[in-house]
Amino acid sequence: MGKSLLDKVWERHSVRELESGQTQLFIGLHLVHEVTSPQAFAMIREAGLGVPFPDRTFATVDHIIPTDTQVRPLADGQAETMMSAIESNCREFGIRLFTPESGHQGIVHVIGPELGLTQPGMTIACGDSHTSTHGAFGAVAFGIGTSQVRDVLASQCLAIQRPKVRRVEVTGRLRPGVYAKDVILDVIRRLGVKGGVGFAYEYAGEVFDAMSMEERMTVCNMSIEGGARLGYVNPDRTTVEYLRGRSFSPTGDAFARAEAWWTSMASDPDASFDDRVSIDGGGIAPTVTWGINPGQAIGVDEKVPAAAAFAADERATVEDAYEYMGLAAGQAIAGTKIDVAFIGSCTNGRLSDLREAARVARLGRVKPGVKALVVPGSQAVARAAEAEGLHETFRAAGFEWRLPGCSMCLAMNPDKLSGRQVCASSSNRNFKGRQGSPSGRTLLMSPAMVAAAAIEGAVVDVRDFLSKAPA
Repeated sequence: MGKSLLDKVWERHSVRELESGQTQLFIGLHLVHEVTSPQAFAMIREAGLGVPFPDRTFATVDHIIPTDTQVRPLADGQAETMMSAIESNCREFGIRLFTPESGHQGIVHVIGPELGLTQPGMTIACGDSHTSTHGAFGAVAFGIGTSQVRDVLASQCLAIQRPKVRRVEVTGRLRPGVYAKDVILDVIRRLGVKGGVGFAYEYAGEVFDAMSMEERMTVCNMSIEGGARLGYVNPDRTTVEYLRGRSFSPTGDAFARAEAWWTSMASDPDASFDDRVSIDGGGIAPTVTWGINPGQAIGVDEKVPAAAAFAADERATVEDAYEYMGLAAGQAIAGTKIDVAFIGSCTNGRLSDLREAARVARLGRVKPGVKALVVPGSQAVARAAEAEGLHETFRAAGFEWRLPGCSMCLAMNPDKLSGRQVCASSSNRNFKGRQGSPSGRTLLMSPAMVAAAAIEGAVVDVRDFLSKAPA
């Protein structure tokens, strides 16, 4: 019987099996940021411990950093304290830090791949839920808590339960106007926000075979929103070519050797899985969330479902969502008015995301009264987008072009909703208060859909816009 990628990577990084049933797992790459690391560094300092493998940890600043100006000291005193803390901690323990001055700063799950730090067959951990993003490369990558950040810093290992594997196959071809964001929202809608508990998701099928690395990252990023511990795509030619020439990728003969090893990590044709799910990609429509978790989503041409359509144990959450969002069963999601449009985040802040949004932005102007932000995921993304003139396209259409950071995804910075504002967002979570206002409302959708909503002032089917675009 063949092995899955998870089997292969787990076996190669397993130090020992613990009495608890967990595995002591060696972590090949550790990524840290300014929010979940200060307490971890304090704990190892108090315990008199060091960081034995500083070359396996890389740091950036993203969550609290403002996107309008990053002049120091930062205007927010707490943000400045966090910035200063990660700078001093990285200096003390010899960890490489990507600050704005480095030219490589950005969201942790954007810069890891673009620098070539993220590679197939790795185990990757970070004190951030959306570390599953890195699974797009055929890595076993997961988010961890602050005490686990401490453990990795001090020992380069974690005690962790091995998940089961569900193979999620998306077959056929996506229709025009349907993006990777729609695919993962559709998966979560079908399987549920708790459907992946105890599982790793292996994404496969013709739709994933045809995706770029950036599209695969979007899907893997939101695996955690479906309850999965992690999600991954098997490494292939697309993976290899993305990594070629990256700053931290192997070079010369070493790259050829790495390529052979990377591709050998892919699941064997006769690998066994704990569960399998198949979805017709041709049946997926542009998708929008209507509720207060990513599983409460529908096609843009559908209506808000009735509570009776859900399992009995979900109906209270559905009723709560109606009240919070100000929507009702049977109401069309198209036409829902918005106040704010946000394009960015570790889910959809990469160059291809900005290109697709810019295609739509060329077709109109932001509706008066709508605040629209475009926030690149990294300094490298910003440079590439500006080299193509995308920033000028957005500005001409009435969008604000910002500096890199997490921005309005989680609002641990000045980019926040106010009051009951409704935000069309390309981010990953639509929880209550997620975007900075206790009563603010979030509608998740693809970057192209966000751009269309910004122009219309309401949720609209992006396919209506793209049908007018020049070939």
